[in-house]
Amino acid sequence: MTQSENRYDLLRLVFAGCVFVYHGAELLALQPFGALGLGLAPLAELGIQGFFIVSGVLVTGSLERSASLADYAGKRVRRLYPAYVVVLLIPALTSLVLTGAWEGIAKYLGANLVFLNFLAPDLPGLFETNRFSEVNGALWTLKIEVMFYAVLPLLIFALRKAGRAQWLVMGLIYLAAEAWRQGLPSLSMVAQADQLARQLPGQMAFFISGMALWRLQAWIRPRAGLIFFGGAFVLALSYLLPFAEVLRAASLMAVIGAAALAPGPALPVARYGDISYGLYITHFPILQTIAAFHLTERIGFWPAFGLATVIVLAVSFALWHLIEKPALRTDSHYRRAKLIS
Repeated sequence: MTQSENRYDLLRLVFAGCVFVYHGAELLALQPFGALGLGLAPLAELGIQGFFIVSGVLVTGSLERSASLADYAGKRVRRLYPAYVVVLLIPALTSLVLTGAWEGIAKYLGANLVFLNFLAPDLPGLFETNRFSEVNGALWTLKIEVMFYAVLPLLIFALRKAGRAQWLVMGLIYLAAEAWRQGLPSLSMVAQADQLARQLPGQMAFFISGMALWRLQAWIRPRAGLIFFGGAFVLALSYLLPFAEVLRAASLMAVIGAAALAPGPALPVARYGDISYGLYITHFPILQTIAAFHLTERIGFWPAFGLATVIVLAVSFALWHLIEKPALRTDSHYRRAKLIS
């Protein structure tokens, strides 16, 4: 593995897959909140947190390689928005054909096009009899991603101004974010405290860990084995011991960095198409559609989940090749991946 190679694309795909597996267990199960779904819930949480860390690495790198803020913003819009709009429009058009309910559809599109899914998660005529009525319950994380994209230039500016104290600044941001994420739910006077704790700044510890990883890559690479096992040990403690949960983001960052940068095959999954984002934003409505047709009752859970997996992968590859890749600039890493891998 050369200095420029890493496995972040593979890890991002794995993390998206974790969320898909959990949602499959919950949305397709015959019994709500069964043992399988409850057992997989920590895996989904880990997948989202890992996704945030990898985003912190890659987006920090994108900003620092950009010629200007406009250049950076343009790259972010190209990467995120075209596929997102398609995933919003297809169910909206389906709802329009089924119901003609313009008002509800307009409300859905108006809220979701600006990443405010929580304001209008449902569409008329779609999934109203499902266990969960949301069209795409995975989209709540995207507003957090976009908020991080927006504040990242300010964070980079502050860190540069801090000079040698930049690690202290990152540490303080990390601790403040963890105080928000873990402390807010205990405040009974705060309405929807659990939901607010899941937003920014509560997730900032994971993004700031990704920013730190961007700076530590050269240091991690020759020590990857030791860092991986040390990080995995502390990560396990963060689940076993409540007081160690504050170390979750840092330890997961260590595991991700070591796994991405360790010697060995590069495993360039982007060579065949970077489907991690497509998998993440398409799987929920596909699972909801399968649930709406009651396929679990007809053919069983595992055949239904297998069918969902095939459809999600096929749609994700189609979304990449037809929408995502053409929207990227010609110098994008992902458009060049097949040539350089």
